[in-house]
Amino acid sequence: MISIVFFGSGPVAATALESLSQNFTIEAVVTKPQPEHHKEEFPVLKLAKAKKFKVLIAQNKQQLSDLFKTKPVKSQIGVVIDYGVIVPKDLIDYFPLGIVNSHFSLLPQWRGADPITFALLSGQSKTGVSLMLIDENLDTGQLITQKVLHIQPDDDIDSLTKRLIELSDQLLKDYLPRYISGQVKPHNQPHPDRVTYSRKLTKEDGLIDWTKPAVELERQVKAFKQWPKSYTSLGGKEVIITKARSSNQSSESQPGQIITDNKLLAVQTGDGLLVIERLKPAGKNEMPAKAFLAGYSRQL
Repeated sequence: MISIVFFGSGPVAATALESLSQNFTIEAVVTKPQPEHHKEEFPVLKLAKAKKFKVLIAQNKQQLSDLFKTKPVKSQIGVVIDYGVIVPKDLIDYFPLGIVNSHFSLLPQWRGADPITFALLSGQSKTGVSLMLIDENLDTGQLITQKVLHIQPDDDIDSLTKRLIELSDQLLKDYLPRYISGQVKPHNQPHPDRVTYSRKLTKEDGLIDWTKPAVELERQVKAFKQWPKSYTSLGGKEVIITKARSSNQSSESQPGQIITDNKLLAVQTGDGLLVIERLKPAGKNEMPAKAFLAGYSRQL
């Protein structure tokens, strides 16, 4: 099997590494160190140790450069997924065939840190996976291939990420050997005038702004389900909304006004109602809206 060096740190990386290990020889796994405040082992580290892969640790660009000065691996190619560190040029040049990044968007759309979230937030109907040779800039490298994935109406960050990982795995399995053998030639990204950028989210992004339209807030709940979550206060109780749907129905209430007609829990937005289906009150387990109403209706 083809030997590769894998670069990755996050939960998406762990799932991708598991799949890659079934089709390629993993010479080494390069990942970030585990922060001291994390009690549970990082998924990538846990998997690498379980499979007895060689583990190399690097927190930043300089550590990566220093690490590879010792020539710790012999593979001709690297694969990076969900690493969170910008790879320096000397490390890209270390690999005769470069480093392939599986980026979860149709480049040049949603370059940057969080393409899946921003695909959901923007309400687009499709996204995809791009296999790209990384260069010194942010997601500007040449493409090996890319494939479209249609976003389903009920997709949230969990389901869409899962389907993108599966597509990424298939593309790497099919196209990495073809690139290595010279059957596929990398090409420049299309439509340079259509570049968009995602960014890292902050905790503050999750605070619900009830003046926004309900359709936008429904997308936010789906996109922010993992981080930073969609949070607000209902009747003085801090809650995280985990599932909701928009409704064209409206009322004469002001944005943020709670409506509980017909045993439904809804909030007036800037345009339409956001019907809350599941939520997690502070200090409690996630529950259906009906259970929340049963316990907190007097406060609403």
